[in-house]
Amino acid sequence: MAVRETPGATGAAGAAGVPGAAGVTLARIAGVSRAVAATTARSRKTALLAEVFAETETRPEDVPLVISYLSGRLPQGRIGIGWSALKDPPPPAADPVLTVAATDAALTALAGLKGPGSRAARVGLVRELLAAATEEEQRFLTRLLLGEVRQGALDALALEAVAAVAGAPASAVRRAVMMDGSLPRVAGTLFAEGPAALDRFRLTVGTPVLPMLAGTAPSVTEAVRGLGVPCAVEEKLDGVRIQVHRDGGTVRVHTRSLDDITDRLPEVTEAALRIDGDRFVLDGEAIAVGADGRPVPFQELASRVGSRTDVGSARAALPVTPVFFDVLAAGGESTVDLPADERHAVLARLVPGPLRVGRMVVTDPEDARQLAAAEEFLAETLRRGHEGVLVKALDAPYAAGRRGRSWLKVKPVHTLDLVVLAAERGHGRRTGLLSNLHLGARAADGGFVMLGKTFKGLTDETLRWQTRRLGELAVSDDGFTVRVRPELVVEIAYDGVQRSPRYPAGVALRFARVVRYRPDKRAADADTIDTVLAARPPDPSPDPSD
Repeated sequence: MAVRETPGATGAAGAAGVPGAAGVTLARIAGVSRAVAATTARSRKTALLAEVFAETETRPEDVPLVISYLSGRLPQGRIGIGWSALKDPPPPAADPVLTVAATDAALTALAGLKGPGSRAARVGLVRELLAAATEEEQRFLTRLLLGEVRQGALDALALEAVAAVAGAPASAVRRAVMMDGSLPRVAGTLFAEGPAALDRFRLTVGTPVLPMLAGTAPSVTEAVRGLGVPCAVEEKLDGVRIQVHRDGGTVRVHTRSLDDITDRLPEVTEAALRIDGDRFVLDGEAIAVGADGRPVPFQELASRVGSRTDVGSARAALPVTPVFFDVLAAGGESTVDLPADERHAVLARLVPGPLRVGRMVVTDPEDARQLAAAEEFLAETLRRGHEGVLVKALDAPYAAGRRGRSWLKVKPVHTLDLVVLAAERGHGRRTGLLSNLHLGARAADGGFVMLGKTFKGLTDETLRWQTRRLGELAVSDDGFTVRVRPELVVEIAYDGVQRSPRYPAGVALRFARVVRYRPDKRAADADTIDTVLAARPPDPSPDPSD
């Protein structure tokens, strides 16, 4: 695997990061990532990104890679490289010679390794790649491969920077990305062909678009009053988000992240083909219901959807049903710009009632009786085992790919008091701080059982405080993880408990985040593993996707 560019190909311009024959260097991207991580100002982050995008304008083929890397994503997805292959890197190169194109080629080769002996081959190739990298490039590559590039260069900032460099309205770029699902792809086309090319990005049956996302609200009443307009209150099902495209006899099923899972959910394809219509796009959830009529735990469903082998047996063991709540196209025509009430009318004409999500409408956000009915709708939804409700403004269009305030989710929050067992050293803006917490519940023998990790919910002030405090409690430090005396109690919010063979009790917390530290509590006051297991899914078999 050749990952080095020859001196003649790279040249002084390439080494400096200015595009030439060799393209943008990885050193340039690593430096921008470091600079973006070091600032909290949104305008400065955007300016830094715009600067590097301007350098790639004459090489549009590099644009998708630059955006992906600065957003912390690999175009190849997961390539099977973990910390064990990265923790002891070879000596770094003295000078930057890697380009983003050469890096991508190396990672594509890594991703393509399959079968017997592939693990050893991947380790060998990743070490070859690291050997071609400078020390700063090695640090960046390590974070990129581990999914830990968290410098705040999110797609929203990158989109604004792309628009500024290309001289295109940010709204037009945003809409193109909504319809295409890929900022790197849109940016590559924009830089190659100019702003007029954005008009080509339209909703097309068969091409998945980024789903609309919801904000949060503490209660149904606050959500309805916060929207301040007539709204729908819909069941929030604890399923797998799906987007179903049908064009004649062809059906494709995509996940929230736009992965194609058609072959894994044949019953969704069958349901879509039974609908009296074609050339439509539906937004919904794939759910599974147990013998008791209640939805099965999310982890069981995720295991079924994640299974790529013996789909027939998986289907027989856990059949899945689609339930739809929105329509993005009907009769080949886009409906995303229609207000929500008109889209629902289209949905109701197209999709039979059993395949539509349950809902009620609040016409007056200040009517006490309607608000009480909406709260009861939530309570009944929870009693039937669902996750909560979504409150949706009836006058809002479908904002693909955005988490706006016209959809608000309401669901109960669970909390536990857990003990910090260790913390990992942070990256980017958190360099020099202890960030990712290892969380444990009390065990019957007086020890602690690890339930997972989280770095979410931590303010800068909390990060500084916990770094000092955990330093005082440290018992070992391998340069990556600091293990501490189990004395510090932290209140953790979480969405549920899922099976996980990674941890001793076979379970982990879902979407854990820090609420606050509890200096008023001792470790002996923390919640027990029995409390956690009381919420465990009934089927003890592990999820192979973990």
